[in-house]
Amino acid sequence: MSEFAFELELCAHLESRHEGILARQLGASVADPGGRILDVVRIEPTSSFEERAAITCEAIPDAAIESDVGTGRARYWKEAFGDDCRPDHARRATERACEIGFFESERRNGREYVRQVARYPEWVDRIVGIENKPDLGRPGDLESQLRTDVCLALVDEAILATESYVTRAHLNRIPEEVGVWRVHREGSADPDDGSAIRIEVVREPTPLPVDEPGIEPLESHPGRTEVAVVSPGKKARARRRLAERAYGKGWRTYEFPACAACSPTDDAGGATLPHCVWNDRVVDAATECGPACPGYDPADAPTVDLEAERDRKTPWRANPEGRRRRQSGLDRFG
Repeated sequence: MSEFAFELELCAHLESRHEGILARQLGASVADPGGRILDVVRIEPTSSFEERAAITCEAIPDAAIESDVGTGRARYWKEAFGDDCRPDHARRATERACEIGFFESERRNGREYVRQVARYPEWVDRIVGIENKPDLGRPGDLESQLRTDVCLALVDEAILATESYVTRAHLNRIPEEVGVWRVHREGSADPDDGSAIRIEVVREPTPLPVDEPGIEPLESHPGRTEVAVVSPGKKARARRRLAERAYGKGWRTYEFPACAACSPTDDAGGATLPHCVWNDRVVDAATECGPACPGYDPADAPTVDLEAERDRKTPWRANPEGRRRRQSGLDRFG
């Protein structure tokens, strides 16, 4: 199975079994932005989640959260950001926060003043990072990726998910703090579970010290590795950014191909996935579909409202009451 199909079906399964927020392909580095991308992130929320969901369906810019803008008296936007926040970044954060409904603005004597529509809640309890590697015979940089997760400890738990039979040799090459799941495709033994897969826990994960300083590997050289020490404060901010990106993005970031062979299916835990009848599997429309495929049959792409499906099946809310819905086509700030 392709890693793309494996990832989608795993997300669908987890969504059908657990409350919280799931997202795919999110950056999980601090000192080296983009240096580590997590395949799947699961955010387990606190009791304040409903307060967060009521604000906006979008990711809130971290600079807006960190600013001195509060819910009381409106402040001139230029005076609400610290000296370490560049003016252009502050401006973009202000505009985005107003656009998504986290800030409201008013003009006084030609100046823009802003205030928060609601106090930002501490809505994140635990973060679980899941690395997908269906075939352990082709591990790639798996060991170094998982070592980064353990040393940095940005997530509360790190898990490896695979379809391969996991041997003791595999376990010895994987940091002992990392949990291991073997994903079986014969389906769940639970008759009420519509998922096509079953998860066997080979090894439970060890909780990581997210409140302590972390070590982030940077560049490797013969005999040595450059690292950065990441403070608990920087980790806390990075965790909040990660959670906000997960909230705004979700995991349904795929497309459906404009091909008659595409048959959207909801067999995977009730989620609608781009299933190709010709290939008899889930496909990545962005990279696999088109005239180069022998089974390609031009047709209109299926109409599937993935945002409505996410709203229906998860705690995320597409259109919080009293908040403005985002305009279609606007770029999201990550």
